[in-house]
Amino acid sequence: MRRWLAAVLLGMSLASVAKAAIDTYQFRDEAERQRYQALTKELRCPKCQNQDIADSNAPIAADLRREIFRMLGEGKSNQQIVDFMVDRYGDFVRYKPALSGRTWLLWFGPGLLLAGGFVVLALIVRRRRGSATPGTDALSAEERERLAKLLEKEPTHD
Repeated sequence: MRRWLAAVLLGMSLASVAKAAIDTYQFRDEAERQRYQALTKELRCPKCQNQDIADSNAPIAADLRREIFRMLGEGKSNQQIVDFMVDRYGDFVRYKPALSGRTWLLWFGPGLLLAGGFVVLALIVRRRRGSATPGTDALSAEERERLAKLLEKEPTHD
């Protein structure tokens, strides 16, 4: 009897995992299905932040997929759908945000930081080479005499 109870409980727990949401939409043609897939891969899930809405299981991603399907049915273009999503969720919803005044740092910031690092590195190297020029570290006549005397002394062994 205990085995049957354990089997039923195991089956019920596995059933909750198996009922993950799967979108089943009826598209007019293969071109519309491809547009849908491209749009859901292009847009980022606002909740997951590191997944596109095609792969996300978050409820908001399901809502966005449903909204995209609805807009495709209305005959809206890909750009109109993306613009709608950006208006609603901001530039963050796009994996590749458009170049604008608000996103220029996102596009050019890493390159500027890298270039700045090279400039700082070049300045450090130039300063070190400048201080190591011949003659600047040369000993005066007094210092050479003193060094020679110190080197002439032999250490005593006890």
